[in-house]
Amino acid sequence: MTSRVFFGQTVLEAGQSPSQAGLPFFYVATENLSSTSWNIHPQAAASGDGYDLLSFISLAPVLVAFLVLLLRAFLAIPYRPRWLQRFANEQVDDPKTLTDGEVTKARPNLPNALLALAVFGSITQIIAIVLGAQDLTPVSRVVAWALIVLLLVIDRPRTAPVSILVISSGLFLSQLALSYYDNHARSLIDLLRGFEILAALLSVSFILCMPLRAPDLPTDEISPTFEKPGYRLRSPEDNLTLWQFMSVSWMSPLISVGSKRQLNSEDVWKLGFEFQHRLLHQKFRELSGSVVRRLLAANGFDLLILLVLGTVEAISKLAEPIILQQLLRAMEDGLAPRSKAVTFAILSLFVRLVACQSSVFSLWFSRRSYERSRGEMITMLYEKTLSRRIIGELAVSDKSTSNGDHLSDAVPGSDMPLKVSEFRPKKAHGPIRAIGRFLNFIFWPSPANKQPQQPASIGKIYNLMRNDVYEVAQRFWEFPSVVRVLLSLVLSVVLVWKLIGWPCLFGVLTVAVAQSINAIVTRVLLRYERKRRVATDQKLKKTTQYVSAIRHLRWYGWQDVWLEQIMHARQQELRLSIVTGLLRALINFFNYLASDMFPVAAFYAYTILAGKPLRIDIAFPALQLFNMLENSLQAIPQLITVLLNAKIAVDRIEDFMGEPDKDDTMERSHFGGRQEIKLQNASFKWPGTSHQVLENLSLEFPVGLTVVCGRVAAGKTALLQALLGELEWQSGHVSLPTNSVGYCAQMPWLQSMNIRENILFTSPYEEGRYRKVLEACALTPDLAAFKDGDLTSIGEHGTGLSGGQKARVALARAVYSPAKILFLDDPLSALDHQTAETIVHKCLCGPLTEARTVVLVTHRTTLCKHLAKQVVEVSEGRARVLDPDAVPVMDLSKAVSSDSTDTVKQDPHGEDEEAEKPGEFMEDEKRAHGGVKAAVYWEYVKAGKLRWWAVFIAIVALHRLIGVGETWFLKAWGEAYDVPQERAASGLFDDLPSPEVNVRPWLLGFSLLAISQAAVWGIWQCFMIVITYTAGRRMFMNVMKRVSHATFRFYDVTPVGRLMNRLTSDIGTVDGDITSQFVHVSYLVIAWISSVVIIASVTPVFLLFSLSLTALFVLIFRRFLPTSQSLRRLEMVSLSPLMSNFGALLDGLATVRAFRAQSSFQDRLIAVTDAFQGMDHFYWSLQAWLMYRFDALSATSTFLLTLLALYTGVSPGLTAFVLIAASNFVSHTHQLCKSYGQLQMDFVSVERVVELLHLEQEPPGPVDPPAWWPSSNGDIVFQDVTIRYAPHLEPSLSNISLRIPAGSTTALLGRTGSGKSTLALSLLAI
Repeated sequence: MTSRVFFGQTVLEAGQSPSQAGLPFFYVATENLSSTSWNIHPQAAASGDGYDLLSFISLAPVLVAFLVLLLRAFLAIPYRPRWLQRFANEQVDDPKTLTDGEVTKARPNLPNALLALAVFGSITQIIAIVLGAQDLTPVSRVVAWALIVLLLVIDRPRTAPVSILVISSGLFLSQLALSYYDNHARSLIDLLRGFEILAALLSVSFILCMPLRAPDLPTDEISPTFEKPGYRLRSPEDNLTLWQFMSVSWMSPLISVGSKRQLNSEDVWKLGFEFQHRLLHQKFRELSGSVVRRLLAANGFDLLILLVLGTVEAISKLAEPIILQQLLRAMEDGLAPRSKAVTFAILSLFVRLVACQSSVFSLWFSRRSYERSRGEMITMLYEKTLSRRIIGELAVSDKSTSNGDHLSDAVPGSDMPLKVSEFRPKKAHGPIRAIGRFLNFIFWPSPANKQPQQPASIGKIYNLMRNDVYEVAQRFWEFPSVVRVLLSLVLSVVLVWKLIGWPCLFGVLTVAVAQSINAIVTRVLLRYERKRRVATDQKLKKTTQYVSAIRHLRWYGWQDVWLEQIMHARQQELRLSIVTGLLRALINFFNYLASDMFPVAAFYAYTILAGKPLRIDIAFPALQLFNMLENSLQAIPQLITVLLNAKIAVDRIEDFMGEPDKDDTMERSHFGGRQEIKLQNASFKWPGTSHQVLENLSLEFPVGLTVVCGRVAAGKTALLQALLGELEWQSGHVSLPTNSVGYCAQMPWLQSMNIRENILFTSPYEEGRYRKVLEACALTPDLAAFKDGDLTSIGEHGTGLSGGQKARVALARAVYSPAKILFLDDPLSALDHQTAETIVHKCLCGPLTEARTVVLVTHRTTLCKHLAKQVVEVSEGRARVLDPDAVPVMDLSKAVSSDSTDTVKQDPHGEDEEAEKPGEFMEDEKRAHGGVKAAVYWEYVKAGKLRWWAVFIAIVALHRLIGVGETWFLKAWGEAYDVPQERAASGLFDDLPSPEVNVRPWLLGFSLLAISQAAVWGIWQCFMIVITYTAGRRMFMNVMKRVSHATFRFYDVTPVGRLMNRLTSDIGTVDGDITSQFVHVSYLVIAWISSVVIIASVTPVFLLFSLSLTALFVLIFRRFLPTSQSLRRLEMVSLSPLMSNFGALLDGLATVRAFRAQSSFQDRLIAVTDAFQGMDHFYWSLQAWLMYRFDALSATSTFLLTLLALYTGVSPGLTAFVLIAASNFVSHTHQLCKSYGQLQMDFVSVERVVELLHLEQEPPGPVDPPAWWPSSNGDIVFQDVTIRYAPHLEPSLSNISLRIPAGSTTALLGRTGSGKSTLALSLLAI
């Protein structure tokens, strides 16, 4: 084979050495008839002048050193953009104030040792110069060592100096390369070189042992690295050495605990300093601009690091096929020594290890930016929720609201209804017009079609927090992939062109056509994606309302009607999910078809048009490069799609952040040193409407008791809302208080805490005052009846209390507060006369309300009119002040009558519910132990229907079979060029002619295999959508039915947030990636089995070694899996309080703002977010621990398998095939363990959904009444009945025997707490 060697304009003919041509460099290029590639010229490595050429390698450390100096100079610039600065780093303002116990003792020995090693390295090279080295290599290395000495003397580093680590690593690696290729026998020079290698290696080792954190920062709150973990201390990653950070070995204590038993929240560290959300929230609030701009400013430093890491990863990945090409050529060259192939195997190992370490770093920094951005947006949304105006609906037309054309679902914290959007089919307009509308839909979006922006409902807020925030944060996590894709695209095009030349353009053309089609499909997809998110909002809104009101719906027997509405909304969501899924499948199909046709088109041009043979050393490297190029080209539309989806999510978040805040523009004044409340000709309306609810009010509220009365719906509650600033001010003059207000809402809002915590709220505990408040609010007798007194947990929304008890606890909260102004919205309505009278005299007119302004809304004016300083009557949105003595008794009696009736209807839980019901209602959320049981997988498989799964598995197996056949066909094609006969002797393909004679049959066969694989893959995607739809629909429907008919005890012990967590997050997992993950694991199992079969068919040695590798992978994986499962379950459990905080806030927003408790609730949300994000953070840190070990083992395994292939004497073509199969085996084993672990994590969500499928159901009862019941003779009979609220609680009613005659009106009488409400609830079979 004729060849010539060239560099630049200098060409070496065969037999000419580089020194003869005067070339001063080591690397030259070899051009032959089939390809051009970069090689190490053997004569350059063997000749004396070749060593002079190696001096180029020695320049690398010097270049790196100068680059480090330039970087340091850049970092020394006083001003840098905010996004180039660390967003949240730990600092000490005054180190002198730290005690000795708080400061890490510095290690002066390591910096001194580094300095000594640097001086020693310099001396070795100076001696080499003195001894008369024949090149300038020692001089350049002296410069590098001198720079290290200079940096050490200037900085005196106490933390790991990364810049010196880079220079030292360069010195070590370059000296190793020089030693490998230098054939001169110079014993003293070799000894000095060995000393320098040792000095560089020790320098690297010492730096790896140095800490990353400044020693003068406190460490008393940080857990020691290898001690038992606990929740009281911060994560040890705040104080690691460089090696501990690189190897993720700091996770070992948590893994040890998790491998022995189930982890609890007390076993997990607190988040590290830079991940804690109090600091992140404060700094994020200081940023200005849009949400995206603030996120980029907060995470810009991490993105810059990820840019560098992504570049390293991309270069490492692209280097692998180049090294494979050189390896195959070294094997084909019979004259080349085997050591040449071993050299490329070692180089491949090095590149893989670099990629391994870069991947670990990339995961950590990308997760940091992801977790930070997610936490910042969650706390931002919560803060906005605290300040946003309570809006009912946008008043598109006053007619719709005035006619009452709406459902009665109110915005939490207000009386305003929300309008529910309905899906209505559009009218048909004929085929021609439909085509025109379709084209217009794709290419020219009409802004006129955009519907008016609706205020966020509770369902949308849940969706924003749970889905849209994740959609945006996910893009920060995937930023390295963006870098890798773009860089891989550019480099792979260059390398493919270098390998096969212009024929690669034919392959690029196929991808370009596919992407043009995908651009249109993507546009359609985004339209439907917006509709799907709106449908999800509606489903979550209805589900939240249903879960919150499930008790009342069950009492009235309306649960089936509401459940039908939820299933309708769910069906709309699933239909749109199918549409978006099919569109995504169509995009992926075109991508897959283009990727399969890419090598077909390129090989066609290469063999037919260019007339070149497709040999082994071209086919397999080209196939790898094609795959990389195709993956890059395919990833671009995917990246565009996810970025556009993220833009949709950002727009939704921006819309929510742009909603108006509570109106603080009203005049707020102080008069005479005291806050006064004055309204002068003031008018108000509910936010989002145009109709005024209060008109021309002129009132003043003096110190003392003011009674507000009026008929039902006259505007009394609206008046208090106006005084709180919750209504929208229209006209007039207003003076409202600026400090906190003790507010008691008409429907008492209580938290899922004990009674004392509800009363204290945000105020400190004062024993004397607290006891007086309990006495004044008549709570002392009730607390005496409770087993735990005021420490009794009352459950969510005060489930454990009667209606009157809830009202009195809310009243006590207002009275106990230090507020000088109290707004009390009808707290007496649920109380019996004696209790109400006691509260009026002891509380409202007692010493606790002395010198306080009390505004009391009530219908029971006979109890308090004579004690009031003024009485205000509200009627039809207007108010007038009455003389208390002139108030007509008839008017008051009418008000009492109408309100009493209304109160009874609204609150089945009356004051008289027995007093021993409260107890520990909220139970801790249960977590499964160990791995996900096979029964859980079986439940999901059954939900997707067995017949679909059977067909699907067959399709996956067929797809894998075609893939293996394609690889084998390509191997036979390449080897056929070495057969001189007319036909190739390749076993299965003996009937095909030699490609040198006729290559078209080979191209046709390769094309058919490619098209078949794409077609099978498309069918695969369609069946996956069918299974996802079927499983998601059936599981959601079954879960909702079980929840709808669960025991009432389940509602007592299960917070709404916990249930919504399972109905949103876990159901979302069932609807989303879990099917593809399940499919991926199935595919990997088939691929792993096929790889083992292929390897075993070549030689048993490969099989034994492969099985040994599998055992190592499994051993590492088994150590990883238990801890990861525990952390995943803890993550899902810790998400429930986060959702509960959002739900509770929306219910009691007016109360929270009245007490000015926003900061307290924000702090609580931050603590909950820390707990949730902590579990997620350590779960992914564990994934980094696994990734490091798996990737390192994969690199080592591939290297060892390559050595086995080199030393077993198989043919080059078969060796290439085995190497591909071995690489696939290692990759599949690696991915199978990781994917199975991820599948286990995802199936934790299925496990939590399946738990709902086994809820205990309320027994229907032994009697099935006929259709004519109740009749005139259908009595209700109790015979010796004992009733309790739960099996473990004491009986509430014992041995009750009574008869309620049919058709009669029966009154239940008894003292407070005697059990009247319990008896009434028993009639509802509760």
